[in-house]
Amino acid sequence: MTTQTDHPKPRVGWIGTGRMGSAMVRRLLAAGYEVTVHNRTAAKAEPLRQDGAAVATSLARLADQEVVFTMVAADAALTEVTLGEHGLLRQTTVPGVLVECSTVSSETSFQVRAEAVKAGVRMLAAPVSGNPSAVESGTAAFVVSGPVEAYDVVRPLLSAICGAATHVGEGEEARLVKIAHNLFLGAVIQSLAEITVLAEKGGVRRSDFLAFINTSVLGSVFTRYKTPALTTLDFTPTFTPQLLRKDFELGLAAARESGVSMPVAALVHQLVQGAEQAQGQDGPVDFAVLLAEVARSAGLSLEAER
Repeated sequence: MTTQTDHPKPRVGWIGTGRMGSAMVRRLLAAGYEVTVHNRTAAKAEPLRQDGAAVATSLARLADQEVVFTMVAADAALTEVTLGEHGLLRQTTVPGVLVECSTVSSETSFQVRAEAVKAGVRMLAAPVSGNPSAVESGTAAFVVSGPVEAYDVVRPLLSAICGAATHVGEGEEARLVKIAHNLFLGAVIQSLAEITVLAEKGGVRRSDFLAFINTSVLGSVFTRYKTPALTTLDFTPTFTPQLLRKDFELGLAAARESGVSMPVAALVHQLVQGAEQAQGQDGPVDFAVLLAEVARSAGLSLEAER
């Protein structure tokens, strides 16, 4: 198999144009990169054409790109687009660098990495902290692991997409970091929901309570970002309970393998799963819906604050 050489402005291929993938592609296009996109459901890639992307109907069309990113929903999807019969790594010509941004298990990522090495492709695991809005504003962040020389090649692209990137190792370390990040995310939103309901039951307006939290030492980018959803009860999905539950399962599996006790994470996993089941009839919702579940169990009827 042959690989492509690198130059300062590499041609970029992109697999996976959901909400997150599309936001990331638009950042690259705005930075002047040529991007060719592919999605298993072809219609989801078409809106990017008007932003300047080329749309590929097959993975073979991406094989001659110098860098290819993948941003897909789960392990099975990543395996299909990389190792399937017509997958990226099964082509005669392959890209120089594969940047895998999905939140998948370390086992699947390791399998893809092994096949990439056989094909002569340098692979980086590069999951993202943030949602599409954070990507659009440039405040999302990459955590990256894989060969340092490959990281140096794609660092300008990572900078164009997100505000920060941290290289944490030569193998699958980035997967564990992202899973640990999302375990913390779940614990924070559950705790924030509980104390907000406690304050409201005591007669404090949610907006006032959250305003105090946001200006205290406990305030953060996350608490400030989620405050509008928690006050207006707008649970338009940015990250669903289903996706959070999946990450908790990956994290708890890693904890069992490493012999790390995580009782808080285990409890939050059950609460997230309960919220997923309770909200399942209403279509996709944001994981901030945990607030509604805490309020319901406390006998509190929430009203939107405008």
